[in-house]
Amino acid sequence: MITAISPIDGRYASKVEELSECFSEYALVRNRVKVEVLWLLALCAEPKIAECPALTIEEDQYLRAIVTKFTPEEAEKVKAIEKVTNHDVKAVEYYLKEQITGTSLQGLSEFLHFACTSEDINNLSHAMMLKDGLKALEPLQERITRELTSLAKDFKTVPMLARTHGQTASPTTIGKELAVFVARLRRQGASVANVEILGKLNGAVGNFNAHLSAYPQVNWISLSKKVIEGDLGLTQNLFTTQIEPHDYMAELFDALSRWNTILVDLNRDLWTYISMAYFGQKTIAGEVGSSTMPHKVNPIDFENSEGNCGLANAIFGHLSAKLPISRLQRDLTDSTVIRNMGVGFGYSMIAYHSTIKGLSKLKLNEQNLASDLDNAWEVMAEPIQTVMRKAGIEKPYEKLKELTRGQKITAETIHAFIEGLELAYDDKQRLLEMTPGSYVGMAPEIVDLLN
Repeated sequence: MITAISPIDGRYASKVEELSECFSEYALVRNRVKVEVLWLLALCAEPKIAECPALTIEEDQYLRAIVTKFTPEEAEKVKAIEKVTNHDVKAVEYYLKEQITGTSLQGLSEFLHFACTSEDINNLSHAMMLKDGLKALEPLQERITRELTSLAKDFKTVPMLARTHGQTASPTTIGKELAVFVARLRRQGASVANVEILGKLNGAVGNFNAHLSAYPQVNWISLSKKVIEGDLGLTQNLFTTQIEPHDYMAELFDALSRWNTILVDLNRDLWTYISMAYFGQKTIAGEVGSSTMPHKVNPIDFENSEGNCGLANAIFGHLSAKLPISRLQRDLTDSTVIRNMGVGFGYSMIAYHSTIKGLSKLKLNEQNLASDLDNAWEVMAEPIQTVMRKAGIEKPYEKLKELTRGQKITAETIHAFIEGLELAYDDKQRLLEMTPGSYVGMAPEIVDLLN
């Protein structure tokens, strides 16, 4: 939308469209309706609550249809009620009472939102939103790791001059360096997946006070667990105040931030490899790289991804630091903050799309890679001094340091030095046959260890 304030809802709206089903105001209201209905169904299924008789099949289906057929138009009806109540959760309760008015369910009207505090409904709704959001992000994260894995295996034997501290260092392979990112992203992906998404349904201060005052004979822990775990697929947290403490949210946002941080590292490395001409980029008809320099094909996808990961992590960082803190049994500082969960997910999704596009445009330039290696014979000082150590030659490191440091080294320089060493024939021949392009250790074998 051209008038949107946020680029998530404007410039980048098409990239995050599916998140509107997860984090929009409509999604929040829809989840609140779902929780309220499931709680009423659970009450009606409890024999010890005589005033909530068992439902007929038709009544059960009617209530569930309120959830399954809930549309943005129905959400607008809830929002209209909220304008009067000035309370968003109470508006949902009144909306549902309207839905059962004039039906055989009307007698259950006061069991909607029974013994609940608003946070009972909200924390479960937010948990469901996070579950849906993760389902939207996961395929993109998996696609990035899958495409990196493919590139790593394709380029596992392609030698590349490494650079530590920005200086020439022992060679590696393109594939192995990409494999490092695959392993890192997979590890953090597992951290995201292992976060338990928690929920509470235990009343105003977390003790089932109101519940027991009405029905002391009901096992409220078990009944609420049925809704939280059985119906919603979350994990019950009994150790709460009025609010679920949100510690799991901090764990989740921190894990997502780590995933994004690794992606920033990848983006920067690929940006640098492009600037070094290790990679070129496929051109796309009609695209412009510069408004004044026609030749340019900028690495804008990796730049875009880096920037949006930064924005996502800024949001996640504040959510992680703020949400676990609430004065005494409850304050409302989390209420406005938690509404921005989708912003962090949105910027993450934009970043993921950009990285995927950037990866698809990469073209390997083996000629430049080989040329770079051929101009860095100084890196052969490492294997030579290591074999000298094996042979018991005195001060091998120092001798190679004197030979190579700050000097222009060629193949002839290295070979002459090797020829002058007293080494076993096999060791000397192995060193003489070695080049910067062949000195890659077990890089290809390491790539093969990727599943």
